[in-house]
Amino acid sequence: MDKLTLYIGNKNYSSWSLRPWIALEGCGIAFEEVLIPFDFAAGNPRIREVSPTGRVPMLVHGDFKVWESLAIIEYVAELFPDAGLWPRDRRARALARSFSMEMLSGFGALRNACPMNMRRPVGALNLPEGVMEDVARIEAIWREARARSGGPFLFGAFSAADAMFAPVVSRFERYDIAVSADTRDYMAVMKALPAWKTWEAAALKETWVVPVDEA
Repeated sequence: MDKLTLYIGNKNYSSWSLRPWIALEGCGIAFEEVLIPFDFAAGNPRIREVSPTGRVPMLVHGDFKVWESLAIIEYVAELFPDAGLWPRDRRARALARSFSMEMLSGFGALRNACPMNMRRPVGALNLPEGVMEDVARIEAIWREARARSGGPFLFGAFSAADAMFAPVVSRFERYDIAVSADTRDYMAVMKALPAWKTWEAAALKETWVVPVDEA
């Protein structure tokens, strides 16, 4: 099989890159990582050499390209059906995809007010309207999924659904957002994942600063 190459942006800031990276790494799927730092005002023009959208993440498999986080995860899940990227149970799998799509398309208030920034000292912000409504819905999703599966991850074992919500774990922590005890328990489970620790350690060593993401 041709090797998989995943193009990503800054680990400190790129929530979209984190999602497929931690999905593949957390499920034991081998891939080569290529980091293109987005340390320019409008990103990095080098990514256009690889990506038709000019954005990351981008997966290259032989002469084939896939972009967008969830599309990358779906493609790799078909390549490696036994890797556990999605739950085996049909209903659980449908629910995991529903929650993942909700994350993909929603929660704009939280995203805009609290950009992912793993180097940010923990501290609260004055949050604009809508953020806590997003937080409440995310907490409800996590609570429902773990109650159905028994945990410790959203659908029992680590899966793509956890990967899709991984940047939220960082946001809740870095911006010291008031969440429930069960939410903090899930955050601790995610942060204990070896793949999380690897990504975070690399993010903390980065020196690039993107002012727009420094809330």
